[in-house]
Amino acid sequence: MQSMLSLALAAALAITAGISIVIQQALNTNMRVALSSAAWSGFVSYAVGTACMLVLALALRDPIPSASLATRIPWWAWSGGMFGAIFIGIAIFLVPHLGAATFIALLVAGQMIGSVTFDHFGWLGLTQRPADLSRLAGIALVIGGVVLIRR
Repeated sequence: MQSMLSLALAAALAITAGISIVIQQALNTNMRVALSSAAWSGFVSYAVGTACMLVLALALRDPIPSASLATRIPWWAWSGGMFGAIFIGIAIFLVPHLGAATFIALLVAGQMIGSVTFDHFGWLGLTQRPADLSRLAGIALVIGGVVLIRR
């Protein structure tokens, strides 16, 4: 029962995170129009996000990582924010043209293709999980969903 409750909570939180991405993209699109700039819209999004993460770190009383710890982190681990910025920038441009539903459907398809590939090869320290027939069928179904949503 406990693991079922944990799974339900995890699923609810993941769905909430997905909904928050849609809200974020709509708000960023509005900010782009208001500022007449995709770049400044993305900057505002990251500035507010950074402030929120600072408040969370302070609320959780997480200690500031030491400089020696920071030097042991692999070089590629520092690029996460860059990929977030790529995502935000692309979304700010595409949501007005594709619509939120099509953009998010394509986003999920890309995430599934990427995540199954990264799992299969164990890239970036992920546990290796083979891209078996059921996972590939899942990707095909997601792509079918994109086609249905885009029609």
